[in-house]
This record gives sequence, structure tokens and C-alpha cells, in this order.
Amino acid sequence: MTVPSTNTKLTDIQTEFGGSNPVQLSEYYSGGPLVPAGVVAPNGPIPSSGQISIGQFRGAVSAEFVAATGGSISTVGDYKIHTFTGPGTFTVSNAGNAAGSNAVDYMVEAGGGGGGNDCGGGGGGAGGFRESVPSPAAWTASPAAKSAGALTVTAPTGYPITVGGGGSATANGSNSVFSSITSNGGGSGGSDPGDPGGSGGSGGGAGGSPAGTGGTGNTPSQTPSQGLSGGNGSPPTPYAGGAGGGGGGVLNAGTAGYGGGGCYPAPASIGGDGAGTEIAPASYGTPGPSAPLRYYGGGGAGTTSDCHPSTPAPATAKGPAVGGGGKGGKSNTAPLPERAGGTNTGGGGGGSGGYCFSTGGSGGSGIVHIRYKFQ
Repeated sequence: MTVPSTNTKLTDIQTEFGGSNPVQLSEYYSGGPLVPAGVVAPNGPIPSSGQISIGQFRGAVSAEFVAATGGSISTVGDYKIHTFTGPGTFTVSNAGNAAGSNAVDYMVEAGGGGGGNDCGGGGGGAGGFRESVPSPAAWTASPAAKSAGALTVTAPTGYPITVGGGGSATANGSNSVFSSITSNGGGSGGSDPGDPGGSGGSGGGAGGSPAGTGGTGNTPSQTPSQGLSGGNGSPPTPYAGGAGGGGGGVLNAGTAGYGGGGCYPAPASIGGDGAGTEIAPASYGTPGPSAPLRYYGGGGAGTTSDCHPSTPAPATAKGPAVGGGGKGGKSNTAPLPERAGGTNTGGGGGGSGGYCFSTGGSGGSGIVHIRYKFQ
């Protein structure tokens, strides 16, 4: 509805904005209980105090806000956040308008790649991370946020949601999708000897012995980048096998594998860090350096080099990366659960290590958050 632009009466204002009889113009100050601040009024602005006239309301539109169902819904101030940890539908029953809200912000994280196998497995790459710049801007967006802003929605419309699963060892993660936004699954970690890392949202780290090449991130290409490349593997030395590279993260590339040299206490290669977002309730993602942001898309760590039996101490594990990346395996002792990427973080799985025939960790599953102003 819109207040008529000619022959405007006080009852027309009441029809648009509500109120009880007897109607009085003093009820309709901007920012009051009936007329929200920021109402679109071509002959306005509508004052918040002092002199007020019917003519200022000609063509004015009452604020309407997005209303929707689907997923797990949280309320944070004037915003609703819908979280999908599995497939579902974001169903919009009211598309709102410019005076209230008519667009939604999003954070779409794909599944992380699985880590590489055998003696020098690389870490899995993080799932691709794509996020909008908030509209209206209520917080500082991640450096990986899309500069074009939020998505306009229509009603009644159901938007199917796909949440990508994490890849098993040596397998890429799966894509996550909301509307026109697709984040690509993370690349798998390469296995020993020298397998390359898989390409994907973020690239997987390569296997070692000989040194493999890390997978390419941001594949296919998105602007801004949805993730970075994995690290290269390392060659063997006389006393240690080659090490796998770290998986790429959303904000940092994975590091190259550390090759032997006695391997005590040589660290595993590091998976790249993930990105922080406020389009997420505090119960999701992982903590990171900037509270209250929640972090997603950490790359999996590569394995340490395989130590010679005469060395006095095993190499140390590294990880998990900020954003849910799994730990890399360490020589002789490498608990498999620690290598897995975090559930619903899109973190890459850690590479295998300790002995040949060991297995890399699975990548973490993805997640989708959708946020809009509801009042």
C-alpha cells in the first residue's frame, strides 16, 4: 500500500500506518510507535517532532520486512539468522520493501577436502567461503565478503539449500548452494608419494616423497576469492620421509611440507586460516582472533615427515587451523579423530602420518547462514 499522492486525507495515513479512532496527526511522528524512522516519503521527510502536515505523507510507504521459514532460526537484535546444517528450503512469505528490508545477507561454506594417505599425506583444502556485505550495514564484513551486497528476495518463493559434505580421505568436499551463490568443495590432500593436491574452493596440500604440487584454490574462479591454494609437499631426507603440504584456507594459503632433517621436533605443515563472520550465531563455527566473530574454512595440516627409528622423539602434530581445519598426522602416533575437519565448518581434513598405509582425516561438512532485518 501507499498513501495517495493527491487528495490525501488523515484516514489514508491511518490506513497505511495503523492507529485507532479518533485519529490524530500527532500520532504519526517519525520514529514513533506507528511510523518507523526511515519511512520512504517523497514529500517528506516526516518529522520526528514539531510541525507536521498531511502533505508530508503523500506517497509515503509503510515499512515491511522480510518474513521467512526454514532451518534453525536465531534472533539477534533486529535480525533473524536461519542456519542450515543440511539440505532444506528457505521459504520467503513476505519479501518486504525498501522502507523496511527486502534483501538477505548470506554466508555459504562448502565441505572441506579430505586429507591425503600414507607416509606423507597433504592436508585437505577448506571448502569455499562466500559471504555478502551486510545490507543494511550493521557490522564489518569479512575480507572475503562479496562487495555487491545482499540478495534481493521475492515472495512467495522457496529457495532450495544444499549443504556440502566433507570429503573422505583423498576426496574433494562437496558444494554448498543458496540461490545463485555456489561455494565449491575443498580440494583433497595428495598422498605419498608426491601426489598433487586437489583443486577446489581452497586447494589441498600435496603429498611428499617426492615433493608434489599443492592444489589451486578459488576453483572455479569467484570474485572475491572463495579460498587459496594448498602447500607443496617436501622431498625425503636420509633420516626422514617427505612431508605433506598444508591445505589452503579461506584467507591464507597452506604452507609447504617440512622435510625431515632428523624430524625432531619438525612441525607439520600448517593449513591456511579461515575467515570470521558475524552472520552466525555463537554456537556455530570456531572461535578465532577477533571476538565475537565465528570462523570457518580452515585448511587441514599436512603430516610431519616419517622419522627414522633411531631418532629420540617423534615429530609433533600441527593444527587445528582457525576455522576448523584438522590436525596433521604425526610420526608413529596419529589419532584419526584429531585429523578430521570440524563438523559444519568446512575445514579440511589433516594429512595422514606416522607410518605408511595410514589414512587422512575427513573434511568437515559445510553450512549456510542467511540473515535479514525483521523489525
